[in-house]
Amino acid sequence: MAPPLLSSPDCPSVEQLGERIADIAAGIHAATYQLLVLLFEFDERKGWNNGFLSCAHWLSWRTGLDPGAAREKVPVARALPQLPRLGGALQRGEISYAKVRALTRIATPATEERLLGVAYHGTAAQVERLVRAWRRCDRLEDERKHLARSVISYVDDDGMMILRARLTPEQGAVVQKALEAASDCLYQSSHSEEVTSAQRRADALALMAESALTADLASGSAADRYQVVLRVQAGTTDEFSQVVVELADGPISVSAETSRRLSCDASVVVVHEDADGRVIETSRRTRTIPARLRRSLLSRDGHCTFPVCESRRCDAHHVVHWADGGPTALDNLVLLCRRHHTLVHDGCIGVEWSDAAEPIFRRPDGRVVERVPPLAWSGMRVAPDGVGGWTLRRADGTPFNVGYALDVLHPRANPARAANPQSET
Repeated sequence: MAPPLLSSPDCPSVEQLGERIADIAAGIHAATYQLLVLLFEFDERKGWNNGFLSCAHWLSWRTGLDPGAAREKVPVARALPQLPRLGGALQRGEISYAKVRALTRIATPATEERLLGVAYHGTAAQVERLVRAWRRCDRLEDERKHLARSVISYVDDDGMMILRARLTPEQGAVVQKALEAASDCLYQSSHSEEVTSAQRRADALALMAESALTADLASGSAADRYQVVLRVQAGTTDEFSQVVVELADGPISVSAETSRRLSCDASVVVVHEDADGRVIETSRRTRTIPARLRRSLLSRDGHCTFPVCESRRCDAHHVVHWADGGPTALDNLVLLCRRHHTLVHDGCIGVEWSDAAEPIFRRPDGRVVERVPPLAWSGMRVAPDGVGGWTLRRADGTPFNVGYALDVLHPRANPARAANPQSET
């Protein structure tokens, strides 16, 4: 079925063409509302959580939208259930999606009705100007606090270091949480020592500083972050039966799936033990992926090879795991971000090579996750009856003064109206 966008053969007048354009535009606005409603339900039910990073990631893949446009639609879909007046106007084709998109950034149930009046009588450009000014007004208080942040340190006459900090609320919350965690750690490790709470907080601050200085903050590869120790008992066929991962605070046991994921691209030590658990032989630590091969892999793939995913912080994944006889060679390796690497080893998605030497990803039921899924219009009518060019609200030409609009509409500019929104009716 051909989409109803073709001009009829009866050569309509220019005015009729204009009205048809307006009819289609109103229908698009109403259809966009239906799309947003479905997108909200899809997001709530986590329909995208089968290998995709987010709802926007799935939307970009399935509908061919630019990732930026997809990321833009999801927050609008999440906001509309709390803004029924804006949603209703879009559903009836009265205002454009551009106006709704802008207003959902600032609208609340208390301000929605007045902002809808701006959408009815102003242009999309004027609405955008109002939103930018509104958000700038909202940021003034936050910016004042942000600019007032400071940390002052100096050495007192007795040699003690004096620290005085003035932090934003979010910074203060993080620091307070870290101080509490460090204090608890010190308390658990030194029950016998009698100290005041202030003294323990001072020790906790020093512990935080030491931890930050000793922590490896560089991203690195998995080979730099983990050491996988394979404990293989004599007569055992499953090499991954007992696996520990060496971390800074000692070894921890992990599942076979996790060990396979980490050992795809990590430092590996094989420890052979007898039936009583005594060590017979320990191999030299080796890196699974040599540096030269890693550079070739990065040059070929560039980023995660899962469809639409462009994450560049990736692990090298063996399509056929080396423990199953797979070679550590370029034609058996693909780049996968941490999320998709985990999903592959957990069995949520599978990866294999196509005849064209391209990685193919499959769902558990065997369906292929296509890189560019087909998209075609089914012919279903999505715009409700009664929507047309006559339903569109047009700007009435009233001069627009953004400062006056803020004074009238913004709650901080008019606290009395914000406290009693019904007083104006």
